[in-house]
Amino acid sequence: MEYLTKMIDLYGESLLRNIGIHLLYVFASVSIGFVLGLTLGILLYRSEKYAKIILPVLSVFNTIPGIVFIGILFLYLGMKPATVIIALSIYAMFPVLKNTFVGLTNVERRYIEAARGCGMNNRQILFRVELPLAIPTIIGGLRMATIYTVSWSVLAAMIGLGGLGEFIYQGININRNDIILLGAIPAAVLAIALGLLIDVLQRKVTPRGIRKELNRR
Repeated sequence: MEYLTKMIDLYGESLLRNIGIHLLYVFASVSIGFVLGLTLGILLYRSEKYAKIILPVLSVFNTIPGIVFIGILFLYLGMKPATVIIALSIYAMFPVLKNTFVGLTNVERRYIEAARGCGMNNRQILFRVELPLAIPTIIGGLRMATIYTVSWSVLAAMIGLGGLGEFIYQGININRNDIILLGAIPAAVLAIALGLLIDVLQRKVTPRGIRKELNRR
């Protein structure tokens, strides 16, 4: 207990600051990535012949380690928060894009034909039928993107831009497990907490009829 109190006294202010920086990276990157992923997912859904080419290419691009991409951006943009946010936004985009495409593709044709029979145009069908039916899958992509981004944001410390990775890399450099845990444990808690919040969001935005159908499955 005494040791824990001493650690809080030594690193408390720095810990709070770096948690704030970490959350800033996560919220900014996931917000941008969600908008990009949703938009591109819809566009690819509307152009399936291009999707067959673009999606495999994006999957390969997604395998590039985050530190490599951040390092490349660092060479061009320098040590700025934008360097991290741009890199993380692109990585956060992939799960949302993929889930948006899959969710829209899996909407049953009978619903689309019924909407068309009611006189809806393509735009109305997209926003009133297809997206509401695909929303559980899309939010699932958002959840993945958020949890991944919490861990990827640790890489910001590699180029001196703070976040919880600062404790992890500092602890590795001086061989101090307690300092490593000072960054690792809050990062894990953030990932779990944000995942639970998105689960709540998913239940709120999913239409009641779809929730009942998913529960029956």
